[in-house]
Amino acid sequence: MPTTPEDAHRLIHSVVAELGWSVDSSVVTDKVRRLDVGLPCEDEFSVVCGWLGKCRLLHKLDQQQIPISSREEFQVPDLLALFSSQSTSAPVLIEVKSKNEQTLSFKPDYHNKLMNYANILNLPLLIAWKCHSIWTLFEVKHLTKAVTNFNISHQTAMKENLLGVLVGDVAYTIGQGAGIYFRFCKEELLRQDDNEDGKSETWRMVVDEAAFTDYNGVRRTDLDSEVASLFIAWNLREQEEHTDTHVNVSFVAGPNEVQFAHKALVHLLNWELPHNEQLNWRRVLQNAQITKNITNFSAALDTAMRQNVVYHIFHQLPTSMPEFVSRS
Repeated sequence: MPTTPEDAHRLIHSVVAELGWSVDSSVVTDKVRRLDVGLPCEDEFSVVCGWLGKCRLLHKLDQQQIPISSREEFQVPDLLALFSSQSTSAPVLIEVKSKNEQTLSFKPDYHNKLMNYANILNLPLLIAWKCHSIWTLFEVKHLTKAVTNFNISHQTAMKENLLGVLVGDVAYTIGQGAGIYFRFCKEELLRQDDNEDGKSETWRMVVDEAAFTDYNGVRRTDLDSEVASLFIAWNLREQEEHTDTHVNVSFVAGPNEVQFAHKALVHLLNWELPHNEQLNWRRVLQNAQITKNITNFSAALDTAMRQNVVYHIFHQLPTSMPEFVSRS
């Protein structure tokens, strides 16, 4: 059963102010529900920034411009943000986009209006781009004019990505073989069937050992709880071994896999959701603690490296470092 949003009164007030008291109640209800869903792309990026650890302040910018004629000259970006990694106390402006193609394109008038707004405030303008679940964040100057539009390829966006140095994102690997181990003791054979592949057996079994394994193959019961939660956000592979008395089942990390912290966040949040409930980024924005299982992801990765679970942690630097990012 969906819960009532904490700011329901504000949502209702906004809708009534826009539509008037005489509007049908069903229209108000529908509009309030759509507002509660929010703008998933902007909300998701905001949650990512709040979770990665370097965000001091982030809020949406009201885009109800006055006078109406100002829309011909200015485009208000989506977000204003301030990060602890900045070399100055001035915030940055962020325009958020989601496009699953290899090129992001801005029309000239749209590009110019964004630039006009950034210039009158003398603030850096950044573009946050979600492409196939991967976020990049880069300076608007990396959009270059093609025939007509201002374009950037996903490859260039990755090269100039500020999500690590500015916001706190990292890429990491869980070492091959690290995972979760169960040993089932066979108590009684209940059924045996012949089939095209040979025979199948049905046993009554009990778990007589459960442990984690590190990438050295050592079974461990001493892993930090937040380190253990890292397995929730990883694509573990099932391995099964049968003996006369036991069935050994492991869910372990495979080779050559890398994941960004901001992608792990999505897995963690989906894991924590009640059954059949969908992720609502706007609701997550209202939580004092974004994830329940891991409070400090960077610290969890450091601990996991000491406990032989995480094998690599990668800190990406952009090809060109902006002046507003601290060098320390």
